[in-house]
Amino acid sequence: MSHYDHLVKVEGAQWNIETVIRGATERFVPVTMTALVTALALLPLAIGAGEAGREIEGPMAVVILGGLLTSTILTLLILPVLVYHFGKLEK
Repeated sequence: MSHYDHLVKVEGAQWNIETVIRGATERFVPVTMTALVTALALLPLAIGAGEAGREIEGPMAVVILGGLLTSTILTLLILPVLVYHFGKLEK
């Protein structure tokens, strides 16, 4: 939301579908890289969830990976649609 607000109020972009696409495109790489690095760090714990000594960390890593995946999808795909539909940003 703050990036869309910045595009409209600071950079002077008109509030339309092109601004929504531009905002989503500009945030794609940072969001994806953050999710990817975190997922790569948790993947060994999630894969070895059934091993001895990982009774707590393994299932927790699986839950965190699921939340990471859903929040990334929501941020990159669903939020831009909701912002365009319900957002009324003006200069």
